[in-house]
Amino acid sequence: VQPNNYSTFYDDQRQNWSIMFESEKAAMDFSKQVCIAKCNSSPGLDSVLCQDLLLGEGQGVEGGDSLEVAYTGWLFQNNGLGQVFDSNVNKDKLLRLKLGSGKVIKGWEEGMMGMKKGGRRYLIIPPAWAYGSQGVAGRVPPDSTLVFEVEVRRVKLVKECAGSDGLSVSSRDSPAPSPVPSSDGFSAE
Repeated sequence: VQPNNYSTFYDDQRQNWSIMFESEKAAMDFSKQVCIAKCNSSPGLDSVLCQDLLLGEGQGVEGGDSLEVAYTGWLFQNNGLGQVFDSNVNKDKLLRLKLGSGKVIKGWEEGMMGMKKGGRRYLIIPPAWAYGSQGVAGRVPPDSTLVFEVEVRRVKLVKECAGSDGLSVSSRDSPAPSPVPSSDGFSAE
């Protein structure tokens, strides 16, 4: 995925190709289908499949960084998207998580590394990286492969130093500190 609705890829001869889509939605829909096709063509999915839909801006997130995320999760059924089992997209509250803290499924920890603020990514997560043989009662059957579309809305990077005014300023975020400090420690953007 490239800026301005471009996608690039290599074919089996290692020749580089680019496609320009008529809209951001068309580019994202195509990228989702590529990710599903990758999943369906792998004999046994044993790791998380990640496909960027939008790149976002700024520094990529690493372990220890805090994020606020909008997401939708589907069951992967019949080689494609099944029913939605969880989403916070139409809710007021974003999911807050700290990468590497073990508070979310392993597939999220792995799949969100390197994402940037405003970025969207498609994740296809095999059972071993999700809820395994236990599932989630009434929502996720045992041994389910899951599909998530995640969007990073806010980021608080871990590498911080004290600014001259005593407020914490991220050394990896933006060249200038946010003019409006927010009480939760996230940038005011």
